Amino acid sequence: MSLLSIIKDCGGIHNVLRVLIPDSRIIIEIHEFELLSAEAKKQAYNLTLKQVTYQQTVIENMNEFAAQLLQVGQLISDQQRQDISAYTAPVECEFRPDWHISPPQGLLNDPNGFIYHQGQYHLFYQWYPYACVHKDKYWAHLTSKDLVNWQWQPVALTPSDWFDSHGVFSGHALSQDDLLMLFYTGNTRIGEQRDRHTTQCLATSTDGLHFTKQGPVVPELPPGVTPHCRDPKVIRHNDRWLMLLGVQREDEIGRLAIYHSKDLKTWTFMALCGDELGDFGYMWECPDFFTLNKQDFIVIGPQGINSPDKSHTIAHHNGIVKAKLETSGKALLSDFQHLDHGFDFYAPQSLQTPDGRRIMSAWMGLPDEIDHPSADNGWVHQLTTMRELSYENGALIQKPIKELQTLRHTPIVLSEDETCFDLHSKAFELQVSMQWGSVLRLHQSESGYCEIRLDSAARRLYFDRSNTLIREGDSVRELALPDSASVQLQILSDSSSLEVFINEGEAVMSARVFSDKNATQLSFDGNVKIQAGWLLNKATAPFVS
Repeated sequence: MSLLSIIKDCGGIHNVLRVLIPDSRIIIEIHEFELLSAEAKKQAYNLTLKQVTYQQTVIENMNEFAAQLLQVGQLISDQQRQDISAYTAPVECEFRPDWHISPPQGLLNDPNGFIYHQGQYHLFYQWYPYACVHKDKYWAHLTSKDLVNWQWQPVALTPSDWFDSHGVFSGHALSQDDLLMLFYTGNTRIGEQRDRHTTQCLATSTDGLHFTKQGPVVPELPPGVTPHCRDPKVIRHNDRWLMLLGVQREDEIGRLAIYHSKDLKTWTFMALCGDELGDFGYMWECPDFFTLNKQDFIVIGPQGINSPDKSHTIAHHNGIVKAKLETSGKALLSDFQHLDHGFDFYAPQSLQTPDGRRIMSAWMGLPDEIDHPSADNGWVHQLTTMRELSYENGALIQKPIKELQTLRHTPIVLSEDETCFDLHSKAFELQVSMQWGSVLRLHQSESGYCEIRLDSAARRLYFDRSNTLIREGDSVRELALPDSASVQLQILSDSSSLEVFINEGEAVMSARVFSDKNATQLSFDGNVKIQAGWLLNKATAPFVS
């Protein structure tokens, strides 16, 4: 029996939600039982999952079967694209950013496939369009000429195929002449126990807009690894390609897996890396790799490590390690440090610009937090501002990209005796000098504010959003600054976020900050100087026009 005849017996393609092939079985998840043929009704049927299972199916021609699988996946994808068209228009919301990337509706999480290709920047992100929950993920697709103004493009990938029907999970992109290649994790769940199956997959495009899935290129798990294996990053190193994956060992310790390839299609496992860091969390996510000033770095998202600060109670962390790649392909990792000390910075991705800069953006959110005021209006989460990374005198430096300066318009000027001022906007940039013992309040109204305070005794900066409309997550973050005589801040503000770059980029703290629509005042106590400031224009919104 062919796959196409099975689909026909199951009521046709419009009655098929997904196809699963965990082994020799073929599992068809359907919409309506009544549309099944008499032959299909003879098969095992799970009423809870609405799945028809064809047991021990014999496939006579594997090449023909594989082609039929991709054909069926394309038909399901066509239906999914039609279904989500009603969710690509943005809903109105007072918390909608003026210049950050946010989803039109539904839930946004990890940025994906951040790449410069054929004269423009491409940025994808994880998207569930139907609700503010984590379910079967799509890849939304944006393009830009300047990293500030973004245009919506057709959704790149949908969860349509046997290898990714429960989520087209995160990954990276590669630009090869006219070919744009997307490497990603295909996620499926089998049975009522929802056993996870993950493979590393490839999709390609010749026009940069329309993608054809090639299926799994790494169909098996690395040895000794659980199905928590995801987020491929592909790099060129010496004379071969390397793929980095975040994984969980079978003893529930997070690690980095590395594969190599000559042709980007056939991949061979090389090593699990990271033992030198010890027991360092139960899972590592979203690896990235790049070189700054001749030093190799790998980005990881360790889950479950201890925080040095008692105010940080969340299991999900972000960070960067120095890396040394041996000729064997194994990476030696050292000197972990957080990329961002704030509340909301996770799953970052980076690219190299044509002029050689390393630019990074991240999900301004966390995996377990979805109950925020914007969700009342049907959307949640956004991406951080783009930041440039450099490595200077042994220190990692992060600063807002220079392109953001094009958003500046009206200068903010305060008289020397003013300690409270209404900006009449939440979209602004400030350059501030603060002495120890001083306090700066932002997004302030009669009902609340967000506070940055410098504790002179502890020599710590506290970022406090406990007096805002935040519903879940930590309310305070702290950063030790023992060697700072004073503290210099560059603050980027939007309708529902604050990003604070500290002491010329030596540290960064990012946060979602929800406040009343009229919370446009700033005030301060102590020795605080607003050295420069600007209101910011809106960027081109990344939605369907």
